[in-house]
Amino acid sequence: MSKPIEITDSNFEEILNSEKPVMVDFWAEWCGPCKMVGPLVEEMAGEYDGKAVIAKVDVDNNPNVSAKYGIRSIPTMLFFKDGEIVDRQIGAVPKNVLTTKLDAQVV
Repeated sequence: MSKPIEITDSNFEEILNSEKPVMVDFWAEWCGPCKMVGPLVEEMAGEYDGKAVIAKVDVDNNPNVSAKYGIRSIPTMLFFKDGEIVDRQIGAVPKNVLTTKLDAQVV
């Protein structure tokens, strides 16, 4: 089963250059709502294997990426297509909200 890709400040740009849509989960170990969303992100990594890139950024360990995208509250999911942000979701939401946003980008 596929796992979300762990993104760091150093490899973030290469992930965005994917030809597939990308969903990035900005999270932290101490964040309660992040722990609720985490298993959903894990499931989606398996379900979208080959169709989209599912990734996670630990905001505590990667402050540059978080600052670049203005992440002020977590969890925040950013949805990218062709390297550009096309959608975002802030806060813990049901899985169907995330899959609907990602499905809109998957061709």
